[in-house]
Order: sequence, then C-alpha cells, then structure tokens
Amino acid sequence: MTSKTTTLTQETGKLKHFPEFPPREDMQNWRYIYDPGVLNALSIHLKKTRPEATAMCEVPVARNLSERGSVRIPDMSVVIGGDRALIEEQAGYEIDRQGKPPDFVLEVASPTTGVADYTAKRLDYESFGVTEYWRFDPSGGRFHDAPLAADRLVNGEYSPIEIMVETDGRRWGFSEVLGLELWWDERMLRFRDPATGEFLRTPHEIYADYQAAEARAADAEARADEARVAKEAAEARLAEMEAEMRRLRGE
Repeated sequence: MTSKTTTLTQETGKLKHFPEFPPREDMQNWRYIYDPGVLNALSIHLKKTRPEATAMCEVPVARNLSERGSVRIPDMSVVIGGDRALIEEQAGYEIDRQGKPPDFVLEVASPTTGVADYTAKRLDYESFGVTEYWRFDPSGGRFHDAPLAADRLVNGEYSPIEIMVETDGRRWGFSEVLGLELWWDERMLRFRDPATGEFLRTPHEIYADYQAAEARAADAEARADEARVAKEAAEARLAEMEAEMRRLRGE
C-alpha cells in the first residue's frame, strides 16, 4: 500500500464514496463477462504478465466526486498501476484521486444502452482520458454500430482501432494496453494471446481440461489393468502348456 493510500484511509471522513447504483435488468455483462469466466481469464493472465494491473467489472468511474459530472459504470475496465485499496474504499474509481484514468474500458451492448455506448459514453471516456475504449455487441451489431469496435486515444482524441474480419465472420482487434487480441467469436467475447496464438483459458475451460485429463488417466489405468490381466492369463496358459509338454515327454 502506498503512503498516499495510507493517508487517505486514515481520513475516511474526508474521503467521498461512490453511491450505490441499482443493477439494470438488461445488463449483459453477466452473460458475456462474468458467467463465461472472461474476466477471470483476463485477471489470471494479467497477474502473470502485468501484476500491477487491476481488471474490474461494473466499477463506477468519475473524474472528481466533489464536482458535478458524468459517472460511468463500464462493464469491464483495466487500470495499470491503480491504487486497489483506494478503489475498494471509495467503491469506485475517482480519476483525480488516483492520478490517472483507467487504461482500458469495454462496454457490452444491451437494448437500452447500446446507442449510448458508441455516442455519449464514447465522448465521456474520451474526456476522461481512457487510453482504449472497446465495444462488444453479441447481437452482431444490432445494438452497437458494429459487432466489435474500439478507439485509441491519440493527442486527446479517439482514433478507431483496426478491426480484422475473418472469412468465417469472426472479428478481432489488437489492444496495445493489454498486449492481447479481443475477438468477437460466435457471439462470445474472447481474449487471445498473440505470443502463443492461444485464447485465454477460462476457469470453466480449465476445469473441463482437468476432467478430460482425469478421464484419460482413468481410461489409461483401466487399459493397463486389462493388459495386466491379459498378460497374467497368457502366462498361465504358457505355464500350463509347458507342463503338459513335460508330461508328454515323461519328464
């Protein structure tokens, strides 16, 4: 914990906290970020490659709680070098207190917020100074302006990040902040490591791999048992045959 955080946590009476925001019924982050384990997969990867990074979901972001202004609650955000203790204490991310904006923000399209994601929110995240702003629409572009779109801050203004389209309809773009590719893959959000060419494994996939490995081990053990029984039977038949041959020779 930094000395700055220590000072702030000792003065909790002076520290403003974010209000509680009621969940919206049409939120898509549970279906496309939480439940499939996308956030966990990213957090595990960052813990290994960027331990100073913090990946968050539905953490409010504002420039300054002492002033009236926009508060946004991105479906996913990542900050490199942010003060985690301060985030927890304030129940949100106050840019002026943290000393920097989030480095990465992603919004998942929903019927009620889709248009705002690529209009008003884009302007807010640009004014906040968020380095990269990504938008993912599982519907394929019905609620956003595209299935997958992103902007990178260049000289204080957002410039589109190139999105590649595969022949099978999948789309992807490269995040310089994360050093990863973001994929629209059959309506699901995936992160892919270009260094390995592999998608980040989610906890569900890791557990499925474990179960498959256990099944293979059990199958191998069963086959080994069958081989042992067959060998013992063959040895018994050989011994029986040799005994009969000795009997016939009168030995």
